[in-house]
Amino acid sequence: MRANPEQSPADNRSALERSALFVATLTSFMGPFMISSVNVALPAIQADLQMNAVQLSWIATSYLLAVAVVLLPAGKIADIYGRKKVFTAGLITYTLASTAAAFAGNAIWLLVFRAMQGLGAGMFITTGMAILTSVFPPHKRGRAIGMYVAAVYVGLSVGPFAGGILTQQFGWRSIFLIMLPLGVGSTGITLFFLKGEWADSRSRKLDVLGSLIYIVAILSLIYGATILPSMTGCILLTIGLAGLVFFFRQQNRTPHPIFEVSLFVENRTFTFSSLAALLNYSATFAVTFLMSLYLQYLKGMPPRTAGLLLMAQPVMMAIFSPLAGRLSDRLEPRLLASAGMAITVLGMLVFTQLQTDSELVGIVCTLALLGFGFALFSAPNMSAIMGSVTKEQYGIASGAVATMRLMGQMMSMAIATVVLALLVGHEAIGPENYDRFLLSIRTVFTLSAALCGIGVYFSLFRGRLR
Repeated sequence: MRANPEQSPADNRSALERSALFVATLTSFMGPFMISSVNVALPAIQADLQMNAVQLSWIATSYLLAVAVVLLPAGKIADIYGRKKVFTAGLITYTLASTAAAFAGNAIWLLVFRAMQGLGAGMFITTGMAILTSVFPPHKRGRAIGMYVAAVYVGLSVGPFAGGILTQQFGWRSIFLIMLPLGVGSTGITLFFLKGEWADSRSRKLDVLGSLIYIVAILSLIYGATILPSMTGCILLTIGLAGLVFFFRQQNRTPHPIFEVSLFVENRTFTFSSLAALLNYSATFAVTFLMSLYLQYLKGMPPRTAGLLLMAQPVMMAIFSPLAGRLSDRLEPRLLASAGMAITVLGMLVFTQLQTDSELVGIVCTLALLGFGFALFSAPNMSAIMGSVTKEQYGIASGAVATMRLMGQMMSMAIATVVLALLVGHEAIGPENYDRFLLSIRTVFTLSAALCGIGVYFSLFRGRLR
């Protein structure tokens, strides 16, 4: 993979593409793997560090918050000073924080290191896609993005089972330690084989005020969503929304914005594709959460069996994302993505008819259908977004897409949380409220189908990319 003076330019280019694809896909695997595997280890962490339920919830929340606040600023810094520099710094931060988390002696330090993990992950998430887009030419970009997206779903699929085995055999700390060789390997390949640097906005300056406004707004939105439907959550959501409005206005006036408002104002393809991504994640992220509860409570399954059935969705995503990416190199991405969202709507509508005695075969087939629909949507939609901007905007566009994804995920969980709180209340799920719990699941899927249906409109009418 190292550039060789005796090699032809085509060989050097091919080596660069392989290096970029390897490190980008490996890092896209690491984050989802960590998230899904740590969820399995939560009981062991609770017993070891004497954490309460609120602290346990912050193991995930602290990570997501840190990722959210760093995405756009890191993307802009990467555009100015170099995407490889920011990508490498993120990898090093993530690897060190993961290793430190394995030796955390109490809950506070574990949460601190989880937040540091999130900062590092945000740095390589927002730059990994931008580097891929910079390295691969348009006619090969869809395939590369498809493999990048597939690695995300492989991480989600493998995480619960690998995390369970590691926790059972070596303890929960081994999950964090496994990131050390992965992080060191990725960093080494980035430094020694990923030749070149990509900084297409060197003449610009970082908008510090805009970065601070963005961070406060995103913190308020995401933290507010995690504590809904409380009054504090509603107030924070209001502050966050107002902050985003102020952020957009401030960005429109500053000479060196961290986010190009013109992308949303003038670029219809980028705007509609981003909104489609937001709505798709808002509709789909809570599926695994709800169906895991359904299978374990209403079907009486042990966690391992429920996990096996739930694999149907991410496995389909991992299988078909590369194919969808390759197809988007030859076909109009909006048509593929819109078809994927329509299939997702169909799967959501099927789940609105869930009963206590619903057949497991039908449930698995519906999960597989949702996975296929999401795979058909995700890679072509990402290819459309990155193909609709100039190379100077790759970093900020990548950060914006990752922010949309994160906001969609948090919105999906917020919808599920609010519906459960309204229909089930602050009770433990049990036989006495199974009917209300099932009604909650149907309600969430009905709302999700509606959101995804709106997303089909934005996806279909985004405009032609080619």
